Amino acid sequence: MKQENPLLDIGKLPLFSQIKPEHITPALDVVLQENRNWLAQRLTADGSFSWDNLIAPLNEAGNKLERAWSPVSHMNAVVNTDELRKEYNANLPRLSDYHTELGQNEQLYNAIRFIREQDGSLDAAQQKDLDDSLLGFKLSGVALPPEQKERFREISQQLSQLNSRFSDNVLDATNAWTKQITDVAELAGLPESALDMAAQTAKQRDMEGWVLTLQFPSYIAVLTYADNRELRAEMYRAYTTRASELGSNADWDNTQVMRDILRLRQEEAALLGYGNYAELSLATKMAESPQQVLEFLEDLATKAKPFAETEFAEVQTFAREQLGMEDVQAWDVAYISEKMKQARFDFSEEDLKPYFPADRVISGLFALVEKLFGVRIEQQQAHIDLWHPDVRFYLVHDRTGTVQACFYLDLYARQHKRGGAWMSDFCGRFRRHDGLQIPVAFMTCNSSAPVGDKPALFTHDEVVTLFHEFGHGLHHMLTQVDYPDVAGINGVEWDAVELPSQFMENWCWERSVLDMIAAHWQTGAPLPEDLYQKMQAARHFQTAMATVRQLEFALFDMRLHLDPQSAEPGKLEAIQQQVRDQVAVIKPPAFNRMAHSFSHVFAGGYAAGYYSYKWAEVLSADAFARFEEEGLFDAGIGESFLHEILEVGGSRKAMESFTAFRGRKPTVDALLRHNGLAVGSSPDKGGASS
Repeated sequence: MKQENPLLDIGKLPLFSQIKPEHITPALDVVLQENRNWLAQRLTADGSFSWDNLIAPLNEAGNKLERAWSPVSHMNAVVNTDELRKEYNANLPRLSDYHTELGQNEQLYNAIRFIREQDGSLDAAQQKDLDDSLLGFKLSGVALPPEQKERFREISQQLSQLNSRFSDNVLDATNAWTKQITDVAELAGLPESALDMAAQTAKQRDMEGWVLTLQFPSYIAVLTYADNRELRAEMYRAYTTRASELGSNADWDNTQVMRDILRLRQEEAALLGYGNYAELSLATKMAESPQQVLEFLEDLATKAKPFAETEFAEVQTFAREQLGMEDVQAWDVAYISEKMKQARFDFSEEDLKPYFPADRVISGLFALVEKLFGVRIEQQQAHIDLWHPDVRFYLVHDRTGTVQACFYLDLYARQHKRGGAWMSDFCGRFRRHDGLQIPVAFMTCNSSAPVGDKPALFTHDEVVTLFHEFGHGLHHMLTQVDYPDVAGINGVEWDAVELPSQFMENWCWERSVLDMIAAHWQTGAPLPEDLYQKMQAARHFQTAMATVRQLEFALFDMRLHLDPQSAEPGKLEAIQQQVRDQVAVIKPPAFNRMAHSFSHVFAGGYAAGYYSYKWAEVLSADAFARFEEEGLFDAGIGESFLHEILEVGGSRKAMESFTAFRGRKPTVDALLRHNGLAVGSSPDKGGASS
């Protein structure tokens, strides 16, 4: 059995080409039963408990399960099929049950508490590991009476299924919509790269002409460049009504799914003694209370909204005076803004694309990381089993030449692949009984794919996204912590986990780094200085509008989970409207159903945590400011960031790591400056002062 099932061959990298849906249930049968048997025997055996005889083997059991399941979860996201999805979803309740069972095991809880209280030899990372673990038991309902424990188990199981269903509905609704165009005149305004992409999509589907989809590269190209206003409106409506009652298929409507998720989250919080789900969510985060988060977000909104209102007024004026458009709608804003940018700065995002061929960007990124942190990255394709031909595989070498980690890179948007960008992992760093296990990461983007004989050419936004996800990857891969629950991003408070990722974004604007990552795909010429200056001049263009948009999402999420009645019909919509009235400057149309595809909150880990992006941006901007102040490539600062942030992972509190690096607690000044919202910036010029 073990030899025949690739999911049970946990000593190697995943054999993706051999993994079939029918392998999933038998693999879990074996691993879950072995893990349960071992734990039952250990807890009933004589003798006292220690790290070595309980925690270390418990970590081995968890690692075995992760290595069997993570390839399944990953393939479900990147090469989704009906058969795989069916088996994946059928096994989610079993995994949920197993984790709840562990979290509610009083014998195990008491044994771990005994080790934490009695073992004086534990190092600081082990102590943090056990403290996190004991809090985890509390949040799994270990202290609940039997009936409530059973109800908690049911809730956990149902939530795992509902989260997956939400994600499935968004994926299906996204994949189902296409628009065939046979007259190129309807696509006037689209740059050559977008036309080529649409033509290639048509060819791949055996269709004539050009095919548009709701994959983000296709969607955003139309919204930004298409002169055809009716086409922009049609695509905007299709995109913003995905997986809603206004979408094309009632089976994909997430309305009831969202209500069920909110109802169950509130019930879970109440079972554990919290007033609402927001309080429960913050139990494991840096922020101390929902009120503190709201004050943080509202303070930022107060600072940003005047700039955003000025920016939007400029959009309306430009539309009226230059484009003859009196009534600016949501599907017009990107289009008008692009025309404004061209007029004001003689610059378009499209001008940059020839300078960002994928291979150049990637090699430059690796050169930057080597310069900052002393690691060398080397591609290795031979003998590596991949889930798609476009996927690349890399080894990460430390200063001594030892392989420290490895990762898969899946860059391009395609059918049957979940939208967005993320870093996940096959396994983390762990000093096992048989030696050191190195971290293995999956880094996934949905960037523009190669077209014809041209390489993939990225927008600057796509470059920034790649750097962002690579920051998460570095956090996972460069850790020096040997205990899996606090190694890499594990054990890091959720509202600090974006620090390394957002920190990496800053480098995409530095001239010295652009010289490393940018070169014309045909001539190899560097990014021209005049284009660089235009790009810098446009850097703060409409950053306030982007800021209040993020604040709208974060406030909506927090208020939704603060309200115990948010699952009631109409309540979600009312909360969304209140937040829009408070912070939004672009009023979306009544049909907009953004929440129905808000996967971060309803299918990811960001419930009552979306504020983390802004919270961590304060940390990341302040961290990067040290490089700006003391020297971008000062070896000592890169070394300090590596040692105090990346290597320690979750082995100590995030604020301790930040202050160890920065020498003080964070301030918001650098964030405001990086966004053109600092004191002295004027809201009368599009917030374009830095």
